[in-house]
Amino acid sequence: MKWNLKGWKGRWLWALLVVILCTLTVAQKIGDPYKILGIHRKASLPEIRKAYRQLAKEWHPDKNENPNAEDRFVEIKQAYELLSDTERRQAYDLYGITNEDDHMYKPRHDYSQYARFSNDPFEEFFGTHFRTQDQDITLFHKLSVTARHFENNILEKSVHTPAIVLFYTDWCFECVRGAAAWRRLVEAMQPLGVTMATVHAGHEAGLARRVGIHGVPCLTLVLDKHVYVYKESLSSTQKILEFIRWRFPYKMVLSVTDANVDSFISDFEDNKVKALIFEERHTMRLRYLVTAFHYRDRVAFGFVDMKSQDTRNVSGRFKVQRDVDTMVLVKEDSDAPAATVSTAEIPTETLHQLIDAEQLLTLPRLSSQSVLERACPVEWRAARRRLCCVLLCARGPGSQPARAALRRLARRAPAPPARAHFAYVYTHAQPDFVRALANGSGIDTSEVEHRIVIIWRREVSRIQYEWFNESWPARLPHNGTEAALLHTIARLLKPTEELAYEAHVQELADEAALSAWWRAAVRACEWWQRTVRARHALSALSALATVLVVAGLGYLMAHLIKIEEESVQRQKEERRKQGGGGGGGGRAGAEPQPELRLHELRAEKYNGLVRLMKPGCRTIVLLVDMQSRVQLLSKFHKIVWPYRKNKTLVFAYLVVERNVSWFARVLAGALGGAGLALNARNCVGTVLALNPHRRYYCIYHAKLPEGSKPHKRMSRMTRALGSRRADPEAGAFIGFHSDQDSSDDEQDSPVLLQENLLDGLENWLDRLFEGSTHRYYINYWPDMTK
Repeated sequence: MKWNLKGWKGRWLWALLVVILCTLTVAQKIGDPYKILGIHRKASLPEIRKAYRQLAKEWHPDKNENPNAEDRFVEIKQAYELLSDTERRQAYDLYGITNEDDHMYKPRHDYSQYARFSNDPFEEFFGTHFRTQDQDITLFHKLSVTARHFENNILEKSVHTPAIVLFYTDWCFECVRGAAAWRRLVEAMQPLGVTMATVHAGHEAGLARRVGIHGVPCLTLVLDKHVYVYKESLSSTQKILEFIRWRFPYKMVLSVTDANVDSFISDFEDNKVKALIFEERHTMRLRYLVTAFHYRDRVAFGFVDMKSQDTRNVSGRFKVQRDVDTMVLVKEDSDAPAATVSTAEIPTETLHQLIDAEQLLTLPRLSSQSVLERACPVEWRAARRRLCCVLLCARGPGSQPARAALRRLARRAPAPPARAHFAYVYTHAQPDFVRALANGSGIDTSEVEHRIVIIWRREVSRIQYEWFNESWPARLPHNGTEAALLHTIARLLKPTEELAYEAHVQELADEAALSAWWRAAVRACEWWQRTVRARHALSALSALATVLVVAGLGYLMAHLIKIEEESVQRQKEERRKQGGGGGGGGRAGAEPQPELRLHELRAEKYNGLVRLMKPGCRTIVLLVDMQSRVQLLSKFHKIVWPYRKNKTLVFAYLVVERNVSWFARVLAGALGGAGLALNARNCVGTVLALNPHRRYYCIYHAKLPEGSKPHKRMSRMTRALGSRRADPEAGAFIGFHSDQDSSDDEQDSPVLLQENLLDGLENWLDRLFEGSTHRYYINYWPDMTK
């Protein structure tokens, strides 16, 4: 029987054979991956991919007739998978490890990029790497929670239990593509004690908006009531785990070596049990990091890298085997560990059981309400009452012997550990608690030093207690004192016994709590140290340098502006003094008037001030002659000063003696006259508001008040100008006055002085900007000759 290995059937058989061979050779040891791919050890990821593609094409069983092609192809595939994974490549470069030591990083073999034989439409749509079994998104719905559950449970419990929350929606193809990665993440993180949940972003749009979701699918980490958004693809599990790892508090786990081990396991002032994690790794496993975060308020964790040369004495001191992970719990004043567990990979459940059983020191300090709850739990039933023997003392070496004696008694106390506990409290740190005990029994607070009180907590805020009759000595007590204390405890444990006193106590103050400023400073230090540890120091320094440079430039600019303002102010002051002293008639103490630029309207500036003005802009022009120029410009400047900030207005003046012909053509263009003969002297004091773009103007003069019948006045002016255009005196007042229709006027206008020509300009400007002045339209703006 002959096998036809040509065509699509042959390719299918070859692919099936390759998969079988890969399955059989997974456990085989990989050779030098760099030699297999023919690249150097410092090759970049693009170089690795390029070499892999070339070798894969060359040794693919469908293209190469060599009998060893299958083995060679599998070897190339495994070498590429090792070097393309950053963590596995680093492990190989440092230690020569080629196998995958964690199930979370195991890649899935996929040969679909070489042969595609499925007719699944979903595979055609999503691409060659999409598998039908990965289309199941039922896990999204099984783990889905509401916004209320997220805020009341996940967010609140994140103080001790981290949570990974995925936001998704229906009919989201990227969500379907990431379903397999999410499933692997759930399988990896749930056994570690991490809460895994999903939120439908469409149904809980408000929550997605508050969290800051940029799109779906979006992965978030909820840690210590903070939500961190992961902004990369879900395809890389390694990147997700690194993202989670770097969000834990930086100083939460101390790196322990031979140099600092004694100081670590002997300092119990923080009131925490010490836990040492031994691993043959440079970084702690994520499972132990999650456990350290969960118990960080009760247990201080230290990490020992057994591969380091600086930890040999620590490993020998606790007799730790090098091929297994080990956790050692240490309590105060004890050479032997309180508990030890060793295995290849310590289960999270085992860690929790061991720490829960040994979460308190032999003689803990009541430093917060949570410690009081664990050391002296509430029990209202007399038959199961729990007692707590508390030593009241001061901080310092003076009370150290008394605490050591009570600690030694606590180790060998015959009472059941669940019924009687021993603790101590600093009187200066918990004044309310000490005051409640003293007032309830009628003794002075100064007499409670080095005394023992036996407490039974029947309720959260109500306790029954009794003072030990004998004062606990500051030095080592006699056996008789210890026996008397044990006898008192045994007596009070009986259901029929009543304790002598009762008091209401408030919650204990948290001695480890920091102020808001200290918390901010600690967070800033943690951010900086985390940035440096994550090898982003250069970027952080660059950002800091940028901020400093910008701040420096801003300060320099502000300083230069201040210098410039001072210089301008000095120049103004000098001009004011010079003007006041030289003129004789000026006011020396008057404030200098701010400058408002008035342009002269002449042929050189005509296009810029009239013809080329932008739409919406207007030019306000005052007509003066050489005789009235100084007086009228000063008054005009004062009147238009409030409009100086209006960027649509330009102020100018026109010397009418040189440009009376232009003014006459402007009037004639609006009034329909063929020509006007104007007296230049009579035009002085006229103000034109030109709108160059819309080709109209408004006119002001003291003898031309705008009446209620502008059309009648317009027709009268037109007749007057048309009938007497040859008379050189026609239009004695800008051509607007004649003897015709004089009967309409009640009386002749009075003679105006030069200083009164602009008295009504301010009110006219108000009507101008209101739009109530009459507009005179022209067809074009006439030329202005030099």
